[in-house]
Amino acid sequence: MNLNQITVPSIDVARSITFYKQLGLRLIVEVVPRYARFECVEGDATFSIHQVEKLPDGDGVYVYFETEKLDAEVKRLIIEGVEFDQLPEDQTYLWREARLKDPDGNQIILYYAGDNRKNPPWRIN
Repeated sequence: MNLNQITVPSIDVARSITFYKQLGLRLIVEVVPRYARFECVEGDATFSIHQVEKLPDGDGVYVYFETEKLDAEVKRLIIEGVEFDQLPEDQTYLWREARLKDPDGNQIILYYAGDNRKNPPWRIN
């Protein structure tokens, strides 16, 4: 099996399209107001947004996008007016993360983990 697609809920798909294009995802399907799909600039994964009438309660969805150029990407986004909840910070689990929310409150984590993503020192053999 291979993880291929993640879909997050949105009240306003058009507004979310603008946000995710600003993050750097490439729009490949646009069926506003109900649905949009993007491809990541690196790799084969796709990411989509679907319209809902009500967002889930609680923390919602957490989506991680990895980039080797984390600090530069965060600087670029700040210049473009994107607000972050957490600027890039080294974590105890050996990832460097910045956190923000999309227009619907979904948790977006931009990060870089390198080899530690799949092979941390505590990996089970």
